Amino acid sequence: MSSGAMSSGSDGAAKSRGGLLVAGTTSDAGKSILTAGICRWLRRRGVKVAPFKAQNMSNNSVVVVGPDGRGGEIGRAQAMQAAAAGVTPDLRFNPVLLKPGSDRSSQVVLLGEAIDTVTAGNYRSMKPRLAETAYAALAELRTEYDAVICEGAGSPAEINLRDGDFVNMGLARHANFPAIVVGDIDRGGVFAAFLGTVALLSEDDQALIAGFVINKFRGSLEILRPGLDMIAATTGRSVLGVLPFEEGVGVDGEDSLSYASNRTLSSTGPRGTEWLRVAVVRLPRISNATDAEALAAEPGVRVRLTTDPAELVDADLVVIPGSKATVSDLAWLRDTGLAGAIEAHAAAGKPLLGICGGFQMLAESIHDEVESGRGRVRGLGLLPVEITFERVKTLTRSIGAALDAPVSGYEIHHGVVTRSSSQPLLRYADGRPEGAVERNVFGTHWHGAFESDEFRRRFLTEAARQAGRSGFTVAAGTSFTAVRETALDLLGDLVEEHLDTGALLRLIEQGPAEGLPFLPPGAPARG
Repeated sequence: MSSGAMSSGSDGAAKSRGGLLVAGTTSDAGKSILTAGICRWLRRRGVKVAPFKAQNMSNNSVVVVGPDGRGGEIGRAQAMQAAAAGVTPDLRFNPVLLKPGSDRSSQVVLLGEAIDTVTAGNYRSMKPRLAETAYAALAELRTEYDAVICEGAGSPAEINLRDGDFVNMGLARHANFPAIVVGDIDRGGVFAAFLGTVALLSEDDQALIAGFVINKFRGSLEILRPGLDMIAATTGRSVLGVLPFEEGVGVDGEDSLSYASNRTLSSTGPRGTEWLRVAVVRLPRISNATDAEALAAEPGVRVRLTTDPAELVDADLVVIPGSKATVSDLAWLRDTGLAGAIEAHAAAGKPLLGICGGFQMLAESIHDEVESGRGRVRGLGLLPVEITFERVKTLTRSIGAALDAPVSGYEIHHGVVTRSSSQPLLRYADGRPEGAVERNVFGTHWHGAFESDEFRRRFLTEAARQAGRSGFTVAAGTSFTAVRETALDLLGDLVEEHLDTGALLRLIEQGPAEGLPFLPPGAPARG
């Protein structure tokens, strides 16, 4: 593949000035991983690159410490992309984060701080302020980095949302960035989606669509060739590359499709004679489902997201993950029969773990005048603790110890423990208790704790003992950081080996291509 020529700075390192928008035909088409792959590839070339997503809608977030020393939230996908770029996560990488709490409302996080709750009705009035903040963040990043690789949201062809858009073509128009459109061929209809995406845009928006990328292809490129040729002839824009279907690249998904029920996560086979089977309850408003990925990094651990009570009964370890709507998701557990399965699992002496919202559900009672406004609610009663929701959200990165091993993580929660008669699961570095343990039931507010390798191994060893899996053995050499870096390197490899990197470099350096044809019917002109 052509690599193209890049200008060089005074230190001899390759430099690039400009940016690119990675748009998609749909949600979960591959925008996040392609953005990460481009960031890793540019980093290898010596380019100082930053990821950017103007507005993200996701309950998978991570805490970033801002310049004032306070913690704030950004989408976990942008933190992953920052790791791919080799830079420290920054609140400006995701200036607007919408965290859905129901089908009709979302919490608005602006530059890391929760400022309001919006519905479809009042979101429109807030949009100008959000756009102004996003554009200002991008402008700052462009002065500090050689290239900014922007990820779009959903599809740019959601024409009902084009007015006031600042995430897809509105962003590209504002920054004069070229855009490439990625589509998931594994779902079918990718060529129609490419054609329709371009044809539904206004002439000015179409002028920025520079090419396409096909994701998750299985088979021979020769069979695909007629489609590539036809879409190029029909649209006047080439397919810049075809990424093969690869296991192990689905890191830190951001939307609900990334963590669908019945999805199975597992790494390599067991080091001992038995697997450890983990069932993660796929809550309606699941948040930070990425915690399950850390468990799956351990060889011999099979993690399955499920809404089936029978799968909880058969599991060795059951995990109730975080939730953006603790009280309503708790009611859903009871309505679906999952609560009974969780209680039966714990009564059988098998290990049960609650993380953040899941920990709160295990409490005897929850007092919530903040998130749901329901007041006092009966919890599952599996841990002797009481939870009270506070209006100021806890946002912090934390360090401490548990099971005689060092632990680090981050906290994102309104609910706090106001009464507990159990032993703590962890202790902060200053000795304060955190979480709870009651025989085989464990709870913590910390996300990311199982990325701490020795703690993860000791916890899984204890879980296997309680579940009667004497043949399960942890692997002393497993490093979550190394597993993550391997996945990010794979993304960089895929970009380098399967995309026209010369064309990508020209787009990033030189901006939108000239003379791209207009495809009718087009949409009315937009600002």
